[in-house]
Amino acid sequence: MEISDLRIALYSGNYNFVRDGANQALNRLVDYLLRQGAAVRVYSPTTDTPAFEPTGDLVSVPSVAFPGRGEYRFPTRISGDVRRDLERFNPNIMQISSPDLVGHRMVSWARRQNIPVLASVHTRFETYPRYYNLAFLEPVIEAMLRRLYRRCNALVAPSESMAQVLRYQRMNYDVGIWSRGVDRKIFSSDRRDLEWRQSLGIADDEPVIGFLGRLVMEKGLDVFSDAIDELKRRKVAHKVLVIGEGPAKQWFEDRIPGAIFAGFQQGSDLGRAVASMDMLFNPSITETFGNVTLEAMACGLPVVAAKATGSQSLVKNNESGKLITPGAIRGFADALQVYCENIDLRNAHGSAGERRAEEYSWDQINNAVAQTYIRLVRQRKAGHGPIKQDSVR
Repeated sequence: MEISDLRIALYSGNYNFVRDGANQALNRLVDYLLRQGAAVRVYSPTTDTPAFEPTGDLVSVPSVAFPGRGEYRFPTRISGDVRRDLERFNPNIMQISSPDLVGHRMVSWARRQNIPVLASVHTRFETYPRYYNLAFLEPVIEAMLRRLYRRCNALVAPSESMAQVLRYQRMNYDVGIWSRGVDRKIFSSDRRDLEWRQSLGIADDEPVIGFLGRLVMEKGLDVFSDAIDELKRRKVAHKVLVIGEGPAKQWFEDRIPGAIFAGFQQGSDLGRAVASMDMLFNPSITETFGNVTLEAMACGLPVVAAKATGSQSLVKNNESGKLITPGAIRGFADALQVYCENIDLRNAHGSAGERRAEEYSWDQINNAVAQTYIRLVRQRKAGHGPIKQDSVR
């Protein structure tokens, strides 16, 4: 069987109406599959104002705006039109990337059609409640995720550290790796631009601590702010540069007075902005991979990150950055202070990260997913299905 023999139905709860690492990875995957001759049909909620144009054929799934987070859509059901479109398309493999209500129903539909299902895990949804004072819900959400993922034939995670978490949580026995790539034409240390920094009021010798990502609380904005406060108490010279937009922007601006908010950047402008930082500070624990970490490494920056599933598969501690216990404010401040005050170490660790980033090719990474599709289709033809839920211990 070849990639060109595949007919892939891809369900995403958010394919292109918000720009984030997971959505861009899915669109890159579809682009790769189409270039290899596969047939792909994407099913996702849509809006009149998407963040970017979708790759491939996109079928709209009924949805409503998410309460309090209007930029997100909550998929509600598989409509008759969607069901008929699925039947006409007649896929031989399904991928789900969102463990929501429609994701559950897509899995049920595929199982009734005897079609194998691959689930891609893009974020640690079970950790989100702790950022909204609802940590008691984590075990409930984990149980719901387990019920869904055990009904799938296999899972793919963006990093080995996340795959290990999924195995430990007994989500599935068949867990592979779908890593992430980086566009070296955009992200490179050559993109550093001192004139652009100067236009923002940053001196050439002023160490810049960067934040890159959507401005939402689950990205660890509170931890970031607390660590910056600690640097100020220590009188460590630095400047904070924030790249991104989101609903918590006003909170973040109020919390870090004096920080430079450069807004949303994309393409070559984004590469310039990241390369013009001196270090990336990524305290988030919700990512399964950490696209921003890889992009910063490709730009030659050392990364100070939480020792969590996203960054610990990318950053080598004390070689290309610093991995700190999640939430350890003093530990984060210690690491940032070292890079602010030791330019030689900063440059050495940044160079090591850039060398590491050269290993991540998008086509090679996406081919691994295509080969997983082929394996699952072959296994289904041989009569193998997902491991029964009650047999997973």
